[in-house]
Amino acid sequence: MIVTVGVIGRAHGVRGEVTVDVRTDVPDERFAAGAVLQTSAPRSGPRLERSLIVRKVRWHQGRLLVEFDGITDRSEAETLRGLSLQVEIDDDVTPDDPDEYFDHQLLGLRVVTPDGTDVGEVSHVRHGPGQDMLTVTTPDGAQVLVPFVAQIVPEVDVDAGRVVVDPPPGLLDLGTSPGASS
Repeated sequence: MIVTVGVIGRAHGVRGEVTVDVRTDVPDERFAAGAVLQTSAPRSGPRLERSLIVRKVRWHQGRLLVEFDGITDRSEAETLRGLSLQVEIDDDVTPDDPDEYFDHQLLGLRVVTPDGTDVGEVSHVRHGPGQDMLTVTTPDGAQVLVPFVAQIVPEVDVDAGRVVVDPPPGLLDLGTSPGASS
């Protein structure tokens, strides 16, 4: 299975170094010198997918900076911006922390409230600055973003195929406006 371990940000300096938004709990392993990472272009943009080999890595002010073989200047580094960095892992591998999940484990899980009300299905996992979000597609095809935090998502049961969400008031109110009558 393919998992995303980072997303390339902007170039850093003039010698081909890039910032990486880390999406793995084991960055020292995934970004070790000599590691081969596959790239995946975002949906918007005609970029070729390719392999990149980590030449050098360092942390600077809380950011991971990476140099790749063959990328020697800022212009080349900027062409990598926005690419996802991926590795292939065995299908039976799971994160060490029982409260962490690979995206593919969450996709397709039924989403229900604590009282069992069907909300929909996890259709996408969004990783962003500060907060991961579950995109839930409702039975009528609408999409709702649910912050993936323990207070709102108290239970994930991959084996049972479900996610329990305990939303604050208004989070799941789709297509309604205050004062609307039925």
